[in-house]
Amino acid sequence: MELTWWGTAGYQIKTESQTFLIDPYLSRNKMARPHQDLTPSEISAADRIFISHGHFDHIYDVPAIAEKIGAPVHCCPVTADTLKKNGLKEKQIQLVTENETTVDFNGHRARSFFSQHVKFDRWLLIKTLTRINLRIPRYLPLMRDYPAGQVLSWRFEIDGQTIQHFGSAGSTPAELERLGRQPIDFLLVPLQGNTRICDIALNYVKSLNPRVVIPHHQDDFFPPISTYVDIMPFVKAVKKTCPNTEVRIMRINDTITL
Repeated sequence: MELTWWGTAGYQIKTESQTFLIDPYLSRNKMARPHQDLTPSEISAADRIFISHGHFDHIYDVPAIAEKIGAPVHCCPVTADTLKKNGLKEKQIQLVTENETTVDFNGHRARSFFSQHVKFDRWLLIKTLTRINLRIPRYLPLMRDYPAGQVLSWRFEIDGQTIQHFGSAGSTPAELERLGRQPIDFLLVPLQGNTRICDIALNYVKSLNPRVVIPHHQDDFFPPISTYVDIMPFVKAVKKTCPNTEVRIMRINDTITL
């Protein structure tokens, strides 16, 4: 099984029989770091697309990608409405309306769990608005027209291994405690959206106790809305407090074998 990180919370997972995408967002502006050379038009095949929530940096490219490859898109109703407004055909949408919805496909299994978006704290909002300044009218549609909707985390059971993907880090202690009752192998945890995000992400590792944790979403994907997040405090804290968990840092478009 191969895992490719496309930046933000976007991944491609490829097995011998299936290729599926999670939050495939590729569009960037010229200020983004690192730069993403891959474009939506270059995605030629995938069997399914799984969405965590409806913010633009998770679904902006989904209509174009899904139309080209014809894959079903699994998402919540609010996100489905946004995708339809942006051109996705209704027949391609697979609504997730209940907690712990299970999708079985070609010997693999995906299960969605209701989650929550990370809370943008006051200091982060002040810094973001200061960077945007008078350019707010230019970027307002990206923030206004892409509501999060019901946030989902996805657990994939593939070839005897379990991957848990979070698109945002707003999970409650009760949610993490419940998810932690079943062991996972790989945790894909986002580090974005709060000035305490390294501490927040560390709680995910402590609760879920994965063999491997792969941080994501720390990239400066769409300045000035975004900024780069220094994840080294998280990496050091995991190594100190969770020594049995390996931290694996990926670069954009890197592919690793799980």
